[in-house]
Amino acid sequence: MSNSPQTPAPIVALTNCPDYNSDHITDAVTRQFELLQGLQNFIKPGDSVLLKPNFIAPRSRRHATQTHPAVILAVAKLLKDFGAKPFVADSPAWGNVFTCAEKLKLTEPLKKLGVPLKQLNKPKWCKLADFTVGISSVALDADKIINLPKFKTHQQLVTTFAVKNMFGCVAGKQKAAWHFIKGKDEETFCKFLIEIYKFLNPALTIIDAVNVMDGPGPIRGRTRPLQWLIAGTEPISCETICSKLINAEPLDMPIIKTAEKIGFGCCDINKIKVVGDSFANNICTDFQFPPPIPIRFSPIRVCRSFCRQIWILLKSAISAHD
Repeated sequence: MSNSPQTPAPIVALTNCPDYNSDHITDAVTRQFELLQGLQNFIKPGDSVLLKPNFIAPRSRRHATQTHPAVILAVAKLLKDFGAKPFVADSPAWGNVFTCAEKLKLTEPLKKLGVPLKQLNKPKWCKLADFTVGISSVALDADKIINLPKFKTHQQLVTTFAVKNMFGCVAGKQKAAWHFIKGKDEETFCKFLIEIYKFLNPALTIIDAVNVMDGPGPIRGRTRPLQWLIAGTEPISCETICSKLINAEPLDMPIIKTAEKIGFGCCDINKIKVVGDSFANNICTDFQFPPPIPIRFSPIRVCRSFCRQIWILLKSAISAHD
């Protein structure tokens, strides 16, 4: 009887990082690439690389609402030094990418580094599974994507680690409509998020968990230190390790539970190869999970979101004309 080839164990790189000091972050990010066999394993010189942070709303770096600028800048500089062409882009739920970056005091450092900042707009309609969704052509035109999510709670999905961040590539205020269309139950919505992740297929995910958010996330929760960066190419194994870091059962997380049901990724801790720093004696045991709210947005909220987007576009047009 012939032996069928075994799927290699997914690798998750863990690096402990005490704070957002630029030297500490640079060392931690560099070590993560080394643990994952080097930057050249993911990116080629000359590649256009979308760095996709979590820019959900314009809040300062003191809050654990958005991906910290030190992480974005460290990855961008490594890519530039390697000969790639990184740019930072997102489509925030509130405001736009420029107001979010300005609040983080990220705009000028990106300019000095020569890294463009872009809005994920100009949707292209893409067929995914049983739905067609408008994904930003800015994201689609990139040669590679590096996913840079924030580790935090989410009142609709308990936590958000790796997969959901790619929902930001859905252009404009469509996201509110999709909460209504696919939000009848958590499994339907999580399948939708997983399909978007699979379609965009980031080359790598690096999760900012130096300071994290617990309580009523993803915006109004508490900021607290966790002191980790978590990286890997397979998002569900990353999400599984993130759950373990906060003493949570992975299959209690809707995205992981749905992924396990549909056979996407790996949530078996015994089949995940963790490299880097050990977390066995450094698990957070008092992480506060959020009070749940429904995934499905009301029709009024969807309409309000679209009206807000039209108002933002009108203000931009008026400013450009002046």
